[in-house]
Parts: sequence; structure tokens; C-alpha cells
Amino acid sequence: MIKTTLSVIGLSLASTLAIAADPLHGSRWKTIDDQTKKPLSIVQFSETSKGVLSAKIIDVLEGSEGEQCTKCEGKFHNKPLEGLQIVSGLKSIEKNAYDGGKITDPKNGKTYSFSAKLSPDGKTLSGRGYICVSALGRSQTWIRTH
Repeated sequence: MIKTTLSVIGLSLASTLAIAADPLHGSRWKTIDDQTKKPLSIVQFSETSKGVLSAKIIDVLEGSEGEQCTKCEGKFHNKPLEGLQIVSGLKSIEKNAYDGGKITDPKNGKTYSFSAKLSPDGKTLSGRGYICVSALGRSQTWIRTH
């Protein structure tokens, strides 16, 4: 009886860890402006128990414009950029591919639909923010820092 209980607990724990092992969880990325090619910030991803990913700015890099999200509306208005959640609702749709998310651009305060693809070596993340159709958007490539 004890052996069976321990086996069930062990299998449950192993399956929980396997589910929560998304390669983006806990990763840190240097965001690069798609127009100027200058680094803007460091963001870190986290994952909920339901496998939904979000990312927040953990460091604003030198040369980034402003310290607050002055153009953001609602709950993000005038909030410090550091600590600001810019990605929400991102879900894995297949290995290294994500969709269904939202991304907020602190430069203009607008929120867009967001999809992303992790490179096979895990060193870059190509993201696309768009309105309605992916073709009507813009892309950025972020570089893994941790």
C-alpha cells in the first residue's frame, strides 16, 4: 500500500514537472528595437500552472526612452517600465512555437496580438506583434541572456 502510494505521488510529481518545463519559463531576453536595432530592455518569462506564459521588463537598458509608460492606457498608464508586464496569454502551440498572446509596446502604449518562435538552438526568440492579421504587424528578434 505504501509502495503504491509513493509510486503514484512520484508519477504525479514527474508529470507536473514535465508540463511546467516550457523552455521560455524563467528565461531572460534582451529586447532589440526593430527600427534602430538598439537594445531596449531585459524581459523575463514566467509560466502559470496552466501553461500560459507572460513576460515582464526586469531591467531598462541605458538609452531606452523614458522610465515610465506615459503613452500606455489603463492599468499601465504612468507605471514604471521596470516591472511592467509586456507579454501575457502566450501559449505553446507546438514545439518552440507560441501564439494567442498579447504584447504591449511601451513606446506607443498600444497592445497587439503576439506570436513567437524560439530558434532551434534556443538563443533567439522571433516575435511578431500584429492587429487582426499577422501580415499587418512588425517583428522583433530578442536575444537570450539567461
